[in-house]
Amino acid sequence: MPRTLPSFSSLDPVRLARDAATRDGTDAARPFAEDLEADLELSGIAFASSDASLQTQYYRALGILLGCVLPSPSGGPMLIEGGPYRGAWLESTATIGAETLSRFCPSAARSTFLTFAALRRDDGLIPYKVLPPGGAAGSGGPSYRQVQMVTPLARSAWIHAATNREGPAFLGKMYEAMSANDSWLAAHRDTRGSGGVEAFCAFDTGHDLSPRFWHVPDTTWLEDPARCDPDSPLVPYIAPDMTANVYCQRLYLSRIASELGRGAEAVEWKAKAERSLECLMETCWDEEDGFFYDLDREGRFVRVQSDVLLRVLACEVGDDELFARACSRYLLNTRKFFARFPFTSVAMDDPRFDPSSAYNTWGGTTNTLSILRAPAAFEAHGRHAELALALGRALAAYSRMKGFGQTLSPYTGAEGYTEGYTPTLLGLLDAIERLVGIMPRPEGELWFSCMPLPAGAAPRAEAASTSYSRRVDGRTFELECSLEGARAFVDGEELFSCPRGVRVATTRDGRLLSVTGLSPRGAEGRLRTPAAALAPDGLPFAVGPNEVLRLEESSLSSPGGPGFIAPSW
Repeated sequence: MPRTLPSFSSLDPVRLARDAATRDGTDAARPFAEDLEADLELSGIAFASSDASLQTQYYRALGILLGCVLPSPSGGPMLIEGGPYRGAWLESTATIGAETLSRFCPSAARSTFLTFAALRRDDGLIPYKVLPPGGAAGSGGPSYRQVQMVTPLARSAWIHAATNREGPAFLGKMYEAMSANDSWLAAHRDTRGSGGVEAFCAFDTGHDLSPRFWHVPDTTWLEDPARCDPDSPLVPYIAPDMTANVYCQRLYLSRIASELGRGAEAVEWKAKAERSLECLMETCWDEEDGFFYDLDREGRFVRVQSDVLLRVLACEVGDDELFARACSRYLLNTRKFFARFPFTSVAMDDPRFDPSSAYNTWGGTTNTLSILRAPAAFEAHGRHAELALALGRALAAYSRMKGFGQTLSPYTGAEGYTEGYTPTLLGLLDAIERLVGIMPRPEGELWFSCMPLPAGAAPRAEAASTSYSRRVDGRTFELECSLEGARAFVDGEELFSCPRGVRVATTRDGRLLSVTGLSPRGAEGRLRTPAAALAPDGLPFAVGPNEVLRLEESSLSSPGGPGFIAPSW
């Protein structure tokens, strides 16, 4: 099979990103350009496509992203949220944002994590937001008005450390800060003694304009994160997403404690995590609806079906059966959250659903931040094919964007509020890497994804040919996908070839491990490799959606797969 695209030796990704930023007029303030470009060169990231517009869009996103790293209060690089959000937020920038960035520019991600750890208050509270010095907001610095927690910081920090081979110094600093923050939450955000975590205001979860918080203050009482409005008839809520966050935090604090040689603390964190999970299921889970709801101060469920469900599931709550039911009933239901461009922030059949994407809102429209958070939920339960379907729709929207806004029309995919929003920029990079790229994993694997790009991701209906490159431990890996199939290379030598519609996992040095079905219809063909241990004509296989075939003693075997959950109506 001949190569369909030119070798990456003819591409200069750093120059392409820089030129794109110049054309977009976003190259003025790039204080860490040299450091970030050095990171990119070290990572060996490059993307090429027979669809020139998609390739251009990729480097536009990368170029704008490099301008979204500004000085922290201590002077180091810090990722910001972008657009009107000229700072870093704990719920997104310092967690899922930095976690994703760490695959491309790990030094900036590391500095962003450590910035939040270093700015914890004497009582243990980590800031919900950090502003860079100067600018219209004044001198910059940390803010502690609310807690604003969604993606677990401990998991994001652990993923960064494991993927980038960080030493104990990084994890030690993060561990001390996150442990202190856990103690603060237990002391100040469990006023009802439930064992859960309470929301005092809408901004505690970043749910601006969500009907979940109608008639609830936006901010804490007197802007004190330890105080709730005493005259509110509704709050404090026992909040399922915040309680799930702490559950997941504690699981990963246990992992980190083990890595740091603190065995007794690791056991204690696991026990605390179990108590958080018990509270979540006993207090916030409605068995009849199969949904997680806030419990208001009167002991009533706040029956607003919102993206709280996806947030809780992204915190590794629930078994495979619970997740499958949630997909069928809600996440992949076109009356609920699976709009033409998923995932909406409120169920579409709720009369309070607001589809407008013209402003900062979690009242209904699709937020790109939800898309960036979604893999943590789907991949934990082996639902790779369903995630690929959703990411394909997201990529179709990203590929047409002019400003990289925060919100999408659930119906048309048209971008809405603001521009230069880093979760959207990172979302495009992430979607391409998960569909047709090479992704390093914290457990030590490399994922080579060979999924046809969706119709609508380009002006033409046919799938575009793509090539992707990444350097790992000093070795250069390349993946080329075309209509005929996919081929991978390491240091210019062929590593394997396979049909489209699968993901091949290897070790970091390229040893084949498994084949997973990414297409809803499955895939069949041959896995070929120059390795002498395999049959000369390759290994024939047929794999179902989400099924994992493991390579053992020159054969591919599987106990079976879970099948595919099709969108429901």
